[in-house]
Amino acid sequence: MPKPIRQSDLEGYLDESLPPEEMARIELALRSDPDLIDHLAGINARRDAGVHSLGAIWRRHRLSCPSREQLGSHLLGALPTDFSDYIAFHLDTVGCRYCQANLADLKKQQAEAPDVAETRRRKYFQSSAGYLRRDA
Repeated sequence: MPKPIRQSDLEGYLDESLPPEEMARIELALRSDPDLIDHLAGINARRDAGVHSLGAIWRRHRLSCPSREQLGSHLLGALPTDFSDYIAFHLDTVGCRYCQANLADLKKQQAEAPDVAETRRRKYFQSSAGYLRRDA
């Protein structure tokens, strides 16, 4: 028997905050269930009308997500243990896809060769050099 789809699942689907397997399961169910589509449309209509729960606002604005700077500090091992443990929980147990993507990007930047990073910095500088004032 397939797992039932709850309202919280549909809200997570709209926020794109569910694991990929769950997103795919809901997408498949939506393709074959007109009642489920109506339920999803009702959730969307309430959102458009400005009816939000505290939880929905919290999830949508990612209030529990660490900043990119904090993720970078976590990657470097420069955070207090308690906060680093929270970030590990957020990434591994909660499975926040946004923070996982941010962390993967930071790891990629950290692993790139110094000459690649220097070339990128030089291109940034050259593209903005005309905007710098000489008399400052």
